[in-house]
Amino acid sequence: MERTAGGITYTLTRRRVRNINLRVRADGSVVASASPRVPAAYVDAFVTARADWVRTAQARAAARREREAAEAPALPPKPEALAYMQALCRAYYPQFSATCPGGAMPKIAVRDMNTRWGSCSLRTGTLAFARRLCTMPLPAQEYVVVHEFCHFAHPDHSPAFWAAVAEVLPDYKQRERMLKLRGGRADAFPRGERCLRPRPQTDEGGACRDCP
Repeated sequence: MERTAGGITYTLTRRRVRNINLRVRADGSVVASASPRVPAAYVDAFVTARADWVRTAQARAAARREREAAEAPALPPKPEALAYMQALCRAYYPQFSATCPGGAMPKIAVRDMNTRWGSCSLRTGTLAFARRLCTMPLPAQEYVVVHEFCHFAHPDHSPAFWAAVAEVLPDYKQRERMLKLRGGRADAFPRGERCLRPRPQTDEGGACRDCP
Protein backbone atom coordinates (compact mmCIF):
# COMPACT_ATOMS: atom_id res chain seq x y z
CA MET A 1 0.00 0.00 0.00
CA GLU A 2 1.61 3.26 -1.11
CA ARG A 3 1.09 6.28 1.13
CA THR A 4 2.49 9.80 1.53
CA ALA A 5 3.17 11.50 4.84
CA GLY A 6 5.33 14.50 5.68
CA GLY A 7 6.29 14.81 2.04
CA ILE A 8 7.62 11.24 2.07
CA THR A 9 6.12 8.64 -0.24
CA TYR A 10 6.45 5.18 1.26
CA THR A 11 5.12 1.65 0.98
CA LEU A 12 3.29 0.29 4.01
CA THR A 13 3.44 -3.46 4.56
CA ARG A 14 1.60 -5.36 7.24
CA ARG A 15 3.56 -7.95 9.20
CA ARG A 16 3.47 -9.59 12.60
CA VAL A 17 6.01 -7.25 14.17
CA ARG A 18 6.08 -5.53 17.53
CA ASN A 19 7.51 -2.24 16.31
CA ILE A 20 7.10 0.03 13.34
CA ASN A 21 10.12 -0.52 11.11
CA LEU A 22 11.12 2.25 8.73
CA ARG A 23 13.72 1.60 6.03
CA VAL A 24 15.28 3.41 3.11
CA ARG A 25 16.31 0.99 0.37
CA ALA A 26 19.35 1.24 -1.87
CA ASP A 27 17.27 2.81 -4.65
CA GLY A 28 15.95 5.49 -2.28
CA SER A 29 12.47 4.01 -1.89
CA VAL A 30 10.98 3.97 1.59
CA VAL A 31 9.25 1.04 3.28
CA ALA A 32 7.45 0.93 6.60
CA SER A 33 6.23 -2.31 8.16
CA ALA A 34 3.76 -2.46 11.03
CA SER A 35 1.41 -4.83 12.73
CA PRO A 36 -2.14 -5.03 11.28
CA ARG A 37 -3.42 -3.61 14.55
CA VAL A 38 -1.52 -0.33 14.11
CA PRO A 39 -3.71 2.32 12.40
CA ALA A 40 -2.34 3.68 9.13
CA ALA A 41 -2.70 7.19 10.53
CA TYR A 42 -0.28 6.27 13.32
CA VAL A 43 2.25 5.05 10.77
CA ASP A 44 1.80 8.28 8.81
CA ALA A 45 2.59 10.26 11.95
CA PHE A 46 5.62 8.07 12.60
CA VAL A 47 6.97 8.71 9.08
CA THR A 48 6.22 12.44 9.30
CA ALA A 49 8.16 12.73 12.57
CA ARG A 50 11.17 11.08 10.92
CA ALA A 51 10.99 12.83 7.54
CA ASP A 52 14.37 14.54 8.03
CA TRP A 53 15.98 11.18 8.87
CA VAL A 54 14.47 9.67 5.73
CA ARG A 55 15.72 12.48 3.48
CA THR A 56 19.21 12.20 4.95
CA ALA A 57 19.20 8.44 4.36
CA GLN A 58 17.97 8.94 0.79
CA ALA A 59 20.78 11.43 0.14
CA ARG A 60 23.32 8.91 1.45
CA ALA A 61 21.83 6.18 -0.70
CA ALA A 62 22.03 8.41 -3.78
CA ALA A 63 25.67 9.24 -3.04
CA ARG A 64 26.44 5.57 -2.58
CA ARG A 65 24.80 4.71 -5.91
CA GLU A 66 26.81 7.39 -7.70
CA ARG A 67 30.04 6.24 -6.09
CA GLU A 68 29.44 2.59 -6.87
CA ALA A 69 28.42 3.37 -10.44
CA ALA A 70 31.70 5.19 -10.95
CA GLU A 71 33.73 2.38 -9.38
CA ALA A 72 31.80 -0.59 -10.77
CA PRO A 73 33.57 -2.73 -13.37
CA ALA A 74 31.98 -2.97 -16.79
CA LEU A 75 29.20 -5.53 -16.96
CA PRO A 76 29.45 -8.30 -19.55
CA PRO A 77 26.81 -8.38 -22.31
CA LYS A 78 23.68 -10.17 -21.16
CA PRO A 79 24.10 -13.17 -23.50
CA GLU A 80 27.63 -13.71 -22.19
CA ALA A 81 26.52 -13.32 -18.58
CA LEU A 82 23.69 -15.80 -19.12
CA ALA A 83 25.96 -18.38 -20.75
CA TYR A 84 28.44 -17.99 -17.89
CA MET A 85 25.84 -18.44 -15.15
CA GLN A 86 24.27 -21.38 -16.95
CA ALA A 87 27.64 -23.13 -17.07
CA LEU A 88 28.26 -22.42 -13.39
CA CYS A 89 24.83 -23.73 -12.43
CA ARG A 90 25.25 -26.86 -14.55
CA ALA A 91 28.43 -27.61 -12.61
CA TYR A 92 26.48 -27.63 -9.32
CA TYR A 93 23.21 -29.08 -10.60
CA PRO A 94 24.15 -32.78 -10.02
CA GLN A 95 24.41 -32.09 -6.27
CA PHE A 96 20.87 -30.67 -6.21
CA SER A 97 19.04 -32.68 -8.88
CA ALA A 98 17.02 -34.57 -6.24
CA THR A 99 15.52 -31.34 -4.86
CA CYS A 100 15.04 -29.41 -8.13
CA PRO A 101 11.43 -29.29 -9.38
CA GLY A 102 10.85 -32.49 -11.36
CA GLY A 103 14.50 -33.34 -10.92
CA ALA A 104 15.27 -31.22 -13.97
CA MET A 105 17.95 -28.61 -14.43
CA PRO A 106 16.26 -25.32 -13.50
CA LYS A 107 15.82 -22.48 -15.93
CA ILE A 108 18.57 -19.89 -15.49
CA ALA A 109 17.97 -16.19 -15.96
CA VAL A 110 20.20 -13.13 -15.71
CA ARG A 111 18.66 -9.78 -14.86
CA ASP A 112 19.79 -6.25 -14.09
CA MET A 113 19.05 -6.39 -10.36
CA ASN A 114 20.56 -3.84 -7.98
CA THR A 115 19.03 -4.96 -4.69
CA ARG A 116 19.62 -8.70 -4.85
CA TRP A 117 22.31 -11.10 -6.00
CA GLY A 118 19.98 -13.93 -6.93
CA SER A 119 16.54 -15.44 -6.45
CA CYS A 120 14.85 -18.83 -6.56
CA SER A 121 11.30 -19.11 -7.86
CA LEU A 122 9.64 -22.23 -6.48
CA ARG A 123 6.63 -21.67 -8.75
CA THR A 124 8.50 -21.60 -12.05
CA GLY A 125 11.62 -23.51 -11.08
CA THR A 126 13.83 -20.61 -12.13
CA LEU A 127 17.10 -19.40 -10.66
CA ALA A 128 17.77 -15.77 -11.51
CA PHE A 129 21.03 -13.93 -10.94
CA ALA A 130 22.11 -10.32 -11.04
CA ARG A 131 24.26 -9.59 -14.06
CA ARG A 132 26.72 -7.77 -11.83
CA LEU A 133 27.37 -11.02 -9.98
CA CYS A 134 29.59 -11.90 -12.96
CA THR A 135 32.02 -9.19 -11.80
CA MET A 136 32.42 -10.75 -8.35
CA PRO A 137 35.13 -13.28 -7.41
CA LEU A 138 34.35 -16.89 -8.35
CA PRO A 139 34.00 -18.05 -4.69
CA ALA A 140 31.27 -15.42 -4.18
CA GLN A 141 29.51 -16.45 -7.39
CA GLU A 142 29.55 -20.10 -6.30
CA TYR A 143 28.11 -19.14 -2.94
CA VAL A 144 25.13 -17.38 -4.54
CA VAL A 145 24.51 -20.33 -6.87
CA VAL A 146 24.55 -22.83 -4.00
CA HIS A 147 22.45 -20.51 -1.83
CA GLU A 148 19.71 -20.34 -4.44
CA PHE A 149 19.83 -24.05 -5.27
CA CYS A 150 19.34 -24.83 -1.56
CA HIS A 151 16.09 -22.84 -1.55
CA PHE A 152 14.40 -25.55 -3.64
CA ALA A 153 14.61 -27.87 -0.62
CA HIS A 154 14.42 -25.19 2.06
CA PRO A 155 12.30 -22.15 1.04
CA ASP A 156 13.47 -20.18 4.07
CA HIS A 157 16.62 -19.28 5.97
CA SER A 158 16.14 -21.86 8.72
CA PRO A 159 19.00 -23.76 10.42
CA ALA A 160 18.28 -26.62 8.01
CA PHE A 161 18.82 -24.28 5.07
CA TRP A 162 22.18 -23.07 6.34
CA ALA A 163 23.20 -26.63 7.13
CA ALA A 164 22.48 -27.54 3.51
CA VAL A 165 24.62 -24.64 2.29
CA ALA A 166 27.45 -25.61 4.64
CA GLU A 167 27.34 -29.21 3.44
CA VAL A 168 28.30 -28.03 -0.06
CA LEU A 169 30.40 -25.00 0.92
CA PRO A 170 31.83 -25.36 4.43
CA ASP A 171 33.49 -21.95 4.01
CA TYR A 172 30.30 -20.19 2.89
CA LYS A 173 30.60 -17.50 5.58
CA GLN A 174 33.92 -16.34 4.17
CA ARG A 175 32.41 -16.31 0.68
CA GLU A 176 29.41 -14.37 1.93
CA ARG A 177 31.70 -11.68 3.33
CA MET A 178 32.79 -10.90 -0.21
CA LEU A 179 29.19 -9.99 -1.01
CA LYS A 180 28.72 -7.97 2.16
CA LEU A 181 31.30 -5.51 0.91
CA ARG A 182 28.73 -4.46 -1.68
CA GLY A 183 25.89 -6.07 -0.32
CA GLY A 184 22.23 -6.78 2.67
CA ARG A 185 19.50 -8.03 4.60
CA ALA A 186 16.62 -9.72 2.82
CA ASP A 187 13.53 -7.57 2.59
CA ALA A 188 10.09 -8.70 1.58
CA PHE A 189 9.93 -10.74 -1.63
CA PRO A 190 7.07 -12.17 -3.72
CA ARG A 191 5.33 -15.25 -2.34
CA GLY A 192 7.04 -18.40 -3.58
CA GLU A 193 10.31 -16.63 -4.26
CA ARG A 194 13.40 -16.51 -2.10
CA CYS A 195 16.13 -14.04 -2.73
CA LEU A 196 19.62 -13.17 -1.69
CA ARG A 197 19.97 -9.43 -1.49
CA PRO A 198 23.04 -7.22 -1.21
CA ARG A 199 23.62 -6.02 2.34
CA PRO A 200 25.18 -2.61 2.89
CA GLN A 201 23.03 -1.22 0.09
CA THR A 202 19.86 -2.03 2.02
CA ASP A 203 18.59 0.16 4.86
CA GLU A 204 20.95 3.02 4.01
CA GLY A 205 21.18 5.08 7.17
CA GLY A 206 19.87 2.24 9.29
CA ALA A 207 16.43 1.12 10.37
CA CYS A 208 14.19 3.26 12.51
CA ARG A 209 11.90 1.50 14.97
CA ASP A 210 9.34 2.49 17.52
CA CYS A 211 6.61 0.77 19.57
CA PRO A 212 3.00 1.78 18.86
